[in-house]
Amino acid sequence: MINMYDYELEEEDKDLKKVGLELMFMTPEKCSSEKGITAVELAKLVELPLDIVKKKLQILKDEGIVHVKGINPKYWKFDNYNFQRMDEDSDIFKLLCSFDDVDFDRFFQY
Repeated sequence: MINMYDYELEEEDKDLKKVGLELMFMTPEKCSSEKGITAVELAKLVELPLDIVKKKLQILKDEGIVHVKGINPKYWKFDNYNFQRMDEDSDIFKLLCSFDDVDFDRFFQY
């Protein structure tokens, strides 16, 4: 029997990974501002509902690996410095460093 809670958590992790990796590999060309990207722009990029993207951004902010600037709109930016100093045993660090199912063509133009 499948535990629905575990299934939801697994789905949320995929969404968190999608949002985190998009920010991690964000280039200035993808942003409308040099300050970063808005949650609305990010939601369109990752093709997720805005409310889910906002929740995932808050999780990443609480971990200290994204910064937010401004009030309306808020601009989000990945913090490589803090990410590189994260505890390697952190679930978020492990999630963002697990590249087995990542399509890098999404982030880079070859």
